[in-house]
Amino acid sequence: MSNRERIVELLDVIPDYKIGYVLAYVQGVAADEEADDIFCQRMVKNYENAPDEDKVEIPLEECLKEWGLG
Repeated sequence: MSNRERIVELLDVIPDYKIGYVLAYVQGVAADEEADDIFCQRMVKNYENAPDEDKVEIPLEECLKEWGLG
């Protein structure tokens, strides 16, 4: 059974007075995802529209090292 199917199954046993909490949580999760997508799209657009002299290329290996991942 998938997580999605399990969630739908659990909705049947949640009392009506708690459904509002579930709805608010799911809407929040969905909104966060949408906000993240919008933010990322705006960042890409800003980068694409920036003058070339403002664009800095940093090798992936250097980024990973700086972030403690490499």
